[in-house]
Amino acid sequence: MGPMTDLGTPTFLPPDQADLAVRLAAPRGYCAGVDRAVITVEKALDLYGSPVYVRKQIVHNKHVVADLESRGAIFVEELDEVPSGETVVFSAHGVSPAVHTDAAERGLKTIDATCPLVTKVHHEARRFATDDYDILLIGHEGHEEVEGTAGEAPENIQLVQSPADVPNIVVRDPAKVAWLSQTTLSVDETMDTVDAIRERFPLLLDPPSDDICYATQNRQLAIKEIGKDADLVIVVGSANSSNSVRLAEVALEAGAKAAYRVDDAGEVDLAWLEGVRTVSVTSGASVPDSLVVGVLELLSEHGYPDAEAVHTAEESLIFALPPELRRDLRAAGKS
Repeated sequence: MGPMTDLGTPTFLPPDQADLAVRLAAPRGYCAGVDRAVITVEKALDLYGSPVYVRKQIVHNKHVVADLESRGAIFVEELDEVPSGETVVFSAHGVSPAVHTDAAERGLKTIDATCPLVTKVHHEARRFATDDYDILLIGHEGHEEVEGTAGEAPENIQLVQSPADVPNIVVRDPAKVAWLSQTTLSVDETMDTVDAIRERFPLLLDPPSDDICYATQNRQLAIKEIGKDADLVIVVGSANSSNSVRLAEVALEAGAKAAYRVDDAGEVDLAWLEGVRTVSVTSGASVPDSLVVGVLELLSEHGYPDAEAVHTAEESLIFALPPELRRDLRAAGKS
């Protein structure tokens, strides 16, 4: 990203204001799994007091993490950083069985905030492995969700990151191959990889239901709609948020002239607005809407009109809090 521009001294001349438009994706921002995970940490802090440890970032957004840290959450990379007997929350991205075993051996009180849609993929991995399938997991190496899913059946699972990996796949029986995917990928990109795999293995078995989560799909459909003829797309989300990064890529594929991902309004370079008439704005599934509001206010300060919300889907799904937390809240009369 280039150097930031002083927000008080714009270096561009905006077009005639009558020609300007700002379109806002709906839905955007928090999904049910992220909302559940963040509330889990907040309620754990309220119930047990500080500190509450969290393995990895609870969700991939630096502002959310900083806010929870200010309330007393301590984020760690691995469980050996958590003192014996303390409370630790597992992030929305999920963990492998080995992590659960390690926590039990170290006497840690665990609260599993894994998104239920990720848990579904874990169940599918175990089922395919029980039936002795080779499992091709489509995803990004090093991503926490991929590591957690792969840990469910490490002897059966191999990672496939793109169609370029397909020629190098080695399986025991071409008639017993199944695929799963990371839930936050681009739908189109995932299906391109699946098609390439199926060319090599025509008997490829699909998961019982789509692994790409509903929120990821809805946000990608929304940005396709408002990004296809946009001069500029701004995606609010952190760099380690896979679904946020994908949104910027999907916008460009849909026809946007330019697309940038920013953590907040402070990362918007005013040079991007040079000659731009139509700006489309969205946010990843782990982004508080206050950060989107900040971007809209910045645009308003520089001559752009109020945003027009473009609705492409309605979301009403709510996930229950983790059972171990619900039990303790009931016992404390706070349910």
